[in-house]
Amino acid sequence: MSDQAAYTKALITQSREPLSFAGVAARYKNAHLALSGITCRFEHGTSTALVGANGSGKTTLLRLMCGLSQPCQGEISPNPSKKSVALVAQQQGHRAWLPVTVSNVLRMSRYRQRGPIKRLGPADRVIVDDAAERLKVADLSNRQFGELSGGQRQRVMVAQALAQDAEVLLLDEPITGLDLLSQETILRIIEEERRRGRIVVISTHHMDEAEICDQVLLLANRLVAVGTPSQVLTNENLREAFGIRTAHADDRDCVFHGEQRTQPGGVIHVFDDHGHGHHHDHGRDSAPHNR
Repeated sequence: MSDQAAYTKALITQSREPLSFAGVAARYKNAHLALSGITCRFEHGTSTALVGANGSGKTTLLRLMCGLSQPCQGEISPNPSKKSVALVAQQQGHRAWLPVTVSNVLRMSRYRQRGPIKRLGPADRVIVDDAAERLKVADLSNRQFGELSGGQRQRVMVAQALAQDAEVLLLDEPITGLDLLSQETILRIIEEERRRGRIVVISTHHMDEAEICDQVLLLANRLVAVGTPSQVLTNENLREAFGIRTAHADDRDCVFHGEQRTQPGGVIHVFDDHGHGHHHDHGRDSAPHNR
């Protein structure tokens, strides 16, 4: 572990209080219920995957964790304002004409500590440079952010989040639609930040991403199940969350990999507990998670 990594872990370790939800509910702006009855804990040094269909409340939960949304019921402890949180939102359309370089984007990560006017100090530059190296974007520093590929932009945004030195790292569908290099790099960072003692939470539609995490929250505007991947990603739970049936006639438990892919009759193909696929096509390899 580098000196910077050791320093970061030491700082995070000083505040080991988990982030806890107790009976939390939240509404969309149109007043419809987005989440209801969410009770769970996010411990330091762990990674959590939020899994569910579109509109199941994954993004809302991330917004609650960083204080961008407020619960209409229940309690979040400690208040998100008392923890430093970095959020990488889903990739949205960007303004290609915006005259901002990658270096500018990365330097913005230190504004909370130093403000937008004060020059970065040596320690700030070390933190920014370390994040850029880890995400393999250091050589892009003079490029216009709007000219980058989707994968490059996402790696820059993850690097910006890392450089905030936050206790909690939130990533909303961080690798969806990215090139293989960007996917592998970001998944590696998720594991490294977990080991450094952060709370790491990702939202995803991909079960192979969920399986590399310590904890899974399966959502359907409520908490269908919470626990380890093997406990949560079962046929029964996935049917309840996604409203689908599985490809196994014997209905034995097995882990659903990849995006929701329904066949005629609503059948979805799955991997069983031993990793044997059934008409499986990820577009990329899935390696088992050994810890």
